[in-house]
Amino acid sequence: MPLISEPAGTRGRSWLKPATWHLRTRLVLVAMALLVSICGAVGLFSFASMDAFLTRQLDDQLSQAAHLSNDPGRPSMGGFNNGRDPLDARGQSVGTLNARILNGQVNSAGFLASDTTRSALSAEDKQALLALAANAQPVDRTLSNGDYRLIAGKTGNGDVLVTGLPLAAKESTLASLVWTFVFVSLGGLVLIGLAGTVLIRRTMKPLEQLSEVATRVSRLPLDAGEVALAVRVPASNSNPGTEVGSVGHALNLMLDNVANALEARQKSETKVRQFVADASHELRTPLTAIRGYTELMRMTENFTADGRKSLARVQSQSERMTTLVEDLLLLARLDEGQPLKLSEVDLTQLVIETVSDEKVIAPDHHWHLELPDEPVAVSGDPARLRQVMVNLLSNARKHTVPGTTVVTGVAKSRDGSAVVTVTDDGGGIPAEFVDHVFSRFARADASRAGKAPASGPAASEGTSGLGLAIVQSIVEAHGGRVEVRSKPGRTQFTLHLPMKA
Repeated sequence: MPLISEPAGTRGRSWLKPATWHLRTRLVLVAMALLVSICGAVGLFSFASMDAFLTRQLDDQLSQAAHLSNDPGRPSMGGFNNGRDPLDARGQSVGTLNARILNGQVNSAGFLASDTTRSALSAEDKQALLALAANAQPVDRTLSNGDYRLIAGKTGNGDVLVTGLPLAAKESTLASLVWTFVFVSLGGLVLIGLAGTVLIRRTMKPLEQLSEVATRVSRLPLDAGEVALAVRVPASNSNPGTEVGSVGHALNLMLDNVANALEARQKSETKVRQFVADASHELRTPLTAIRGYTELMRMTENFTADGRKSLARVQSQSERMTTLVEDLLLLARLDEGQPLKLSEVDLTQLVIETVSDEKVIAPDHHWHLELPDEPVAVSGDPARLRQVMVNLLSNARKHTVPGTTVVTGVAKSRDGSAVVTVTDDGGGIPAEFVDHVFSRFARADASRAGKAPASGPAASEGTSGLGLAIVQSIVEAHGGRVEVRSKPGRTQFTLHLPMKA
């Protein structure tokens, strides 16, 4: 079970890739690794110290047992003497081994039992005793009765006396030490790991707050419109005197700079919008005059064929200019957030009317309807929603060849919104242009932008690149959204509008 729980929705993180771990996880694991190393070093040192201490203690006991197995009144070199049979030694502990080796043969040997009797040695035990060096130096050997600490020395008459003590008590003590240290260390590591996790989480909390602030800023719509960038790191986490505080202070300075830049951008955009609105409003009067005088000249003056053609072009371009000015003025008003004239709008009836108008304008296209059995009503501005449908249908008409099928549908979505679709089977929108199709003055083919068809009902029309931008602005002003999907042979614009409450 991990000490650190991973947050829901975490992506790209794997326990096999330490670089993807949380910093707090790595800190806890590093601290635990250091503690394990320290505990291991302390354990090894303690084990070695205890082993050396018990070995010295056992050697002292072994020396005393060796003397008890000999006649104390006749000292000789190495502390071993001629004396009584070692099996008759008194005062020795249970398990003590005594043996006398004479002429290369073990002729008197045994283990001291708890009832003071002696158990005989096996043949392997005797071979192990015969292989000992009679230098009075303790050595460890494994016998049939277990592990033993043995010492062998010569007596004054040339015999070799062997005395041994069992290592079971020493090994039991060392095993108890090891298990005690292991359990205590594991318990300590668990407690330290839990406490360290809590402390590190609390210590890392300011960094999480910085991340939260940065995440909130990243979700703000900073690309357009008026933005109030009021998100800041709290003063408690923006003290330059600490490492985390320095980061928080730097983040606040960056946010201040961004806020100033956004404010400057907003002021610039406001001035541009105001200029566009003022210019569009002022241009309406001279354009109206041009159209009026052009119409007056056509009715009162006699022109040659070329003159009438030129005058017709003047009137056509003035009408196109008027349309462009009206579109710019509409966008400026939508940008300013002017309120809509809301009422109940039957989308089904609106679609029927606008498609019928397009059939008259472009009879060489195939116009189809997909309508529900019941009316679909929304709360909106009828004139603006009609303009949305006109722009979408005229867009399909202008950018497809004669014979193209255009299907307009109305439906209700599962989320309770009204859905209007305009689908054509034309050549499609270039893939690199789809993301910019709602941008202002965006045109997929700049070489044909603004040019009218050579002939036909739409011969006086051109494209300004504002139609779909107006569609998006009007739909968003109604609280909806517009989407486009396009591939060769199928282009579909989808409107989502909130239903009438």
